[in-house]
Amino acid sequence: MAIILNKQCLQNNLNERELVEKSKEDPQAFAILFDRYYQIILSYAYHRTLDMELAKDITSETFLKAFNAVNRFTWREISFGAWLYRIATNELNMYFRKGRYKPASLNYLQNQFGFDAIDFSTTVSEHNKEESKEKMDEDFLFLQSKIKDLPIKYQEVLTLRYFEHKLIKEIAVILNKKEGTIKSLLSRGIDRLKEFLQ
Repeated sequence: MAIILNKQCLQNNLNERELVEKSKEDPQAFAILFDRYYQIILSYAYHRTLDMELAKDITSETFLKAFNAVNRFTWREISFGAWLYRIATNELNMYFRKGRYKPASLNYLQNQFGFDAIDFSTTVSEHNKEESKEKMDEDFLFLQSKIKDLPIKYQEVLTLRYFEHKLIKEIAVILNKKEGTIKSLLSRGIDRLKEFLQ
C-alpha cells in the first residue's frame, strides 16, 4: 500500500525530467516512466515487426536496458522518450540483422524492485483489437509487407514518420542523424516503395 501511495504521489507531483532523475535512486519512479511509455514503444515495435509476441519481447528488452542505463542518461542530447525509441530501434535492428531475438526478461525488474507493472492483459487486449483491425485492412498489410522488404534504414524512417507520426526533427534525434539525412532517407524510401508498388 505504501508503495502504491508513493507511486501515485510521484506521478502526480513530478514532471518527466524530475522522474528520470528520481528513477536514478528510486526504481518506483522508473516504474511510472515504464507505465507512461510501454504502450508507445510496444506500438512502434509492432509496426516494425507485425508480430505482437516479438514486439512485446523487444519492448521488454528496451525497458530493461533503459532501466540498467538510466544513471547514464542526461537531458543534454535527447528526451527520455526519444532515448527509449533509440534503444527500441537498436533492438529492432539487432533482430532484423540476426533474424532471431533472445531478450532478457522484465521479471528481473518486477522481482528485484517490486515493480507494479501495467496491466498487460489490458494492453494486450487493446493491441489485439488493433492487430485484428489492421489484419482486416489489406492495404495496410500489403504496404507493411513492402516496407519490411526495404533496407532497415528506410524501414526506420518510414515507420517513425508514417506510423508513429514523428516529426523529422524527432526522427533525427531518435536515430542520431541530421535532419537533412532523414529527409533524404524518407524521399528515397518512398521512391523505393513506389517501385515495389508498381
